[in-house]
Amino acid sequence: MLPDVAEVCRDGYCVGFDLDLTLADTRTAIAAVYAALAAETGVAIDTEAVVGRIGPPLEEELAYWFPAGRIAAMAARYRALYADVAVPVTALMPGARDALAHVRADGGRVVIVSGKNQADTERTVRFLGLDADVVVGGLFGVDKGVVLREHRALAYVGDHTGDVDAARAASATAVAVATGAFAAAELTAYGADVVLPDLLAFPGWLGGFRVPR
Repeated sequence: MLPDVAEVCRDGYCVGFDLDLTLADTRTAIAAVYAALAAETGVAIDTEAVVGRIGPPLEEELAYWFPAGRIAAMAARYRALYADVAVPVTALMPGARDALAHVRADGGRVVIVSGKNQADTERTVRFLGLDADVVVGGLFGVDKGVVLREHRALAYVGDHTGDVDAARAASATAVAVATGAFAAAELTAYGADVVLPDLLAFPGWLGGFRVPR
């Protein structure tokens, strides 16, 4: 059972993190699942195009490849395949483990909020050995912001413009990493408060972050 929000964040502060392409390199993993769907269905799927759009809900991506009437079934099949096909080939993004460790060393708590469904978010976090206090899946954009606000997150770190929206919705500092589909200039133009090349730069930023005590 996940910890109660009030218990997690009562002492110290919280920093939220996205999962795909922020903490977890799921490019090979997600491509492998779409390749399996293509093989099963006979539908030609451009996995490079899929990987270039990682972030939004699964159903949005499936709509590029399947008619509306098949999306629910394909989403169910994708999720059935994910644990065995994708999780074993998921890797850490550079600096991911160290970023979480620095939050903890500074007295903070870690909240991971992902667009991936809850079960696969938890599986991925466990597989990678990410040290998180709270793990929430199945949310994108401003919907993430609702959870971040409940967890009293002071900052949210992500690679997508939707993650900037999430931070804004939570009145948190939007920390963007240019490790996904969007370049640093695009993230800056979209309104991120801070743009880092990757999580290797996160500890240096955190060291200057003014955390209420």
